[in-house]
Amino acid sequence: MIDHLGINVADFDASKAFYDQAMAPLGASLIYMVPLEYTGGAKVGGYGRDRPVFWLQASNDEPRTHQHVAFTARSRAEVDAFHAAALAAGGKDNGGPGLRPHYHPHYYGAFVFDPDGNNVEAVCHAPE
Repeated sequence: MIDHLGINVADFDASKAFYDQAMAPLGASLIYMVPLEYTGGAKVGGYGRDRPVFWLQASNDEPRTHQHVAFTARSRAEVDAFHAAALAAGGKDNGGPGLRPHYHPHYYGAFVFDPDGNNVEAVCHAPE
């Protein structure tokens, strides 16, 4: 379970466009932008379903450390739709939808690299 997680991105607007499209099949969207006066002028926004749990923060710091984040999908169909949407949004495939029984028998996930090279996953733990 993830309470919230943040990653640094080089181009906030490009990453926002990617995540706007990739998150839609999971029922998530950008639901909060931190006012610039609280961030020193950096764009910071949070995605979620009911509250922000995944945050993007613009950063010009080098090197940016690539992150891995897994989002809970409510069904295998959502995992499939996330993967397709993420690729359509410009993501790079890092493992298509499918069972990953080495994690557990019902682990159904899909992986993509976002525009900054972060490894982003959607996973469903339901039996079918």
